[in-house]
Amino acid sequence: MMQKSLFKNPKNMRVLVACEYSGIVRDAFTDRGHDAWSCDILETESKGNHIVGDVLEILDDGWDLMIAHPPCTHLSVTGQRWFVEGKKDPKLKEDAIEFVKKLMNAPIDKICIENPRSVISSYIRPANQTINPYQYGHLECKATCLWLKNLPKLKPTKNVKSETMLLPRKEKHRIWWIGGGTGKERSKFYTGFAQAMAEQWG
Repeated sequence: MMQKSLFKNPKNMRVLVACEYSGIVRDAFTDRGHDAWSCDILETESKGNHIVGDVLEILDDGWDLMIAHPPCTHLSVTGQRWFVEGKKDPKLKEDAIEFVKKLMNAPIDKICIENPRSVISSYIRPANQTINPYQYGHLECKATCLWLKNLPKLKPTKNVKSETMLLPRKEKHRIWWIGGGTGKERSKFYTGFAQAMAEQWG
């Protein structure tokens, strides 16, 4: 079980960032005075409050807000062909969807589930919002869906779409080429998203 928050000011929330090892979202909330913790099966990449383990075991520890990044390996629309072609066990997708359902049904007042375009929309419910990095100061395209509970839609903070669209394809879709196409680098969250979440939801 988690220790109780030391914060006395009711404006300071207890924030859980599920399935995050980078610390990007956690740090954005911490910098604004919130009691923010990240949780993942991996160690954190940056110093800060972090729990190594199964996030499902701490969902009822008195959080005010949860932002969750469930692994998209078996959920993304682009990866569904592997199931259609019989190259992946369908149970992997079933388990991934069940995991998202448990996150959505967590006893937490405010929840945001983040993922690229995925089967969450067809198997559970449509996303409340789709955002792009270029709306938050990044010269890149990557459609990112948000499933929200008791949270307003995220407002763009610095729209650089026109500049982004002038870039060569490999630059504006940089995410598909970096890291040799490996998942860890491609799944790293945008700081512009994190800052907007902390400013608007914190």
